[in-house]
Amino acid sequence: MPLPMFKENKRPSNTSNTKTIAIAAGKGGVGKSTLTVNLALALREKGYSVGILDSDIYGPSLRKMLPEDRLPVQRGDKIIPALCSGLEMISMAYFRREDEAAAVRAPIANNIVSQFIKNVVWGNLDYLLIDFPPGTGDIQLTLSQQMNLSGAIMITTPQEVSVMDVKKAMHLFEQVRIPIIGVVENMSYYFNESLQEKVHLFGKDGGRKLANEVGVPFLGEVAIDPYISQCGDAGTPLFRSKSEGQQSQETFLKIAEQLVDHTEILAKHQTKSLENFELVWKEMESQ
Repeated sequence: MPLPMFKENKRPSNTSNTKTIAIAAGKGGVGKSTLTVNLALALREKGYSVGILDSDIYGPSLRKMLPEDRLPVQRGDKIIPALCSGLEMISMAYFRREDEAAAVRAPIANNIVSQFIKNVVWGNLDYLLIDFPPGTGDIQLTLSQQMNLSGAIMITTPQEVSVMDVKKAMHLFEQVRIPIIGVVENMSYYFNESLQEKVHLFGKDGGRKLANEVGVPFLGEVAIDPYISQCGDAGTPLFRSKSEGQQSQETFLKIAEQLVDHTEILAKHQTKSLENFELVWKEMESQ
């Protein structure tokens, strides 16, 4: 299924130094796309060059959260990604109308993802974040096997039903020898301003317990913040204002900092051998 594209000439080169990170959960509704966008923005805020691959063929939502400043273009048989708030991005959302359902069977969806993997020419990126679709099927396997992933960040909410599905996704990465960089707990709590206390609407410490159980770093808690939702709905960057959403900005900057540190440690060890992970994580914890 060839993807219809806009045309232009010239063609940039790729870099082999890009760290490619999966953002995954094994289920929908935990905020993978929101986390992907804001983590990418946080990395950019820290001075890194970042791209996003939206691999959710059936329900791409990143274009809503990151409206393009420049549409993707076709140069020969290659696709140049869109430019969105300083981030490079490719998504199925560019190839169909917003109100049009992606009614395609799994082999066709997998073929589209393969085209994204093989035909998109990224710039000189430091980090490429891949927003994984829900589940542990063909598309997830294709991405895991063909993208040369540096590692995966697992997203969960505190509740046990979310943690159960995330464990399954972690098992998939273990099977294909992709290291787990760490766990992020989204929707951890709501801060009640009048009472000046945290309210745990969906349980407490599910992500932290999962990280401890599996033996990987816990990267942090992301609170339920209306400002995050407002930015996503309006298509405006979380870091547009220094006076609004400061707590959430700090949270994502800290997670981005850990991502940078942990991927550098993994690259230094140059291993995807699971039996060596325990030594790697101990070094991470000592940082």
